[in-house]
Amino acid sequence: MNDSACLMGNVISGVAGAIVVTFGLWLIGLAGLILVAPDRAEAFLMAFARSARVHVAEQVLRLIAGVGIIIFSPLMMFPAVFRVFGWLMVLTAVGLLLLPWRWHRRFAERVIPPLIRHSKLFAVGAFALGALILFSAFPR
Repeated sequence: MNDSACLMGNVISGVAGAIVVTFGLWLIGLAGLILVAPDRAEAFLMAFARSARVHVAEQVLRLIAGVGIIIFSPLMMFPAVFRVFGWLMVLTAVGLLLLPWRWHRRFAERVIPPLIRHSKLFAVGAFALGALILFSAFPR
């Protein structure tokens, strides 16, 4: 492998790692928001899929996070688990992009209210996943 290809691989890995760390921190931040400001967290979660623009933005961010996890997974603890997780994120994002956004909105309208009723449990799950991602991104 020549020097420029090696440099490009390092840059791609670095960007993917930054995406993975950002996603882990975002999950932990979401957990904190749910616990500290539940009303703001509820408004944020209820805004999902409220318009075509929000729907597309949500799926593009999910796609970016999923691709970042796929690319960075060989450098993480549990690489096979994170590769599968990344592909699940990518495939669900693509699937949701192919469906009419109003279907996603109807689904969110059914799923978000029970999630809000159990928001503390959701916060624990988001924190645990974010912490696992961060822990796995920095193997010893």
